[in-house]
Amino acid sequence: MLLLALDTATPAVTVALHDGEAVIASSSQVDARRHGELLLPAVDRVLAEAGVTLDAVTGIVTGIGPGPYTGLRVGLMTADTFGLALGVPVHGLCTLDGLAYAADVEKEPFVVATDARRKEVYWATYADSRTRLTDPAVDRPADIAERVAGLPAVGAGAMLYPDTFPVVHEPEHVSAAALASLAAERLAAGEELPAPRPLYLRRPDAQVPKNYKVVTPK
Repeated sequence: MLLLALDTATPAVTVALHDGEAVIASSSQVDARRHGELLLPAVDRVLAEAGVTLDAVTGIVTGIGPGPYTGLRVGLMTADTFGLALGVPVHGLCTLDGLAYAADVEKEPFVVATDARRKEVYWATYADSRTRLTDPAVDRPADIAERVAGLPAVGAGAMLYPDTFPVVHEPEHVSAAALASLAAERLAAGEELPAPRPLYLRRPDAQVPKNYKVVTPK
């Protein structure tokens, strides 16, 4: 097994290789505006660090969000392209699950929250680092304050709203290393991973204009 994992659902552009036993190379950069520019060089870096070529990869793992449309689609399209070119399976994993898997939380249950912009968070609650209790959702922090009261939190979204999430733990952003490790663990147990389909949870910011201006000559 040689899994190539990547995620662009948060400001982190993150890539990792997992050989079925451990992560053998990884790279993470935080830049919310350069997903497309940074992802492929990160893949090249990780392959070079591990001393392998892309055709040695036996499977792709991609974070499926939830996340903003523009960033999330970079990772998903790259994963699909690699899968088609290499003839290997492409597996999806919820980005929030990757954060939960790497969470430095002693008290359980807990909540994971990432920044959804528009003064909202993408979030879900977890019984432990491997068990999600609720479906991913997008809400204003104040609207879920009662539901998450008393729970420790993980993620950059929680850090933005201390009134709702007063106790926040690392990590701030998801890592492909965590996604790869979680995927390898579940695949080894014979579990079927989700399809690589995006969890947008809401419409993209960009909208088609309702009224077009006629510019063609009469």
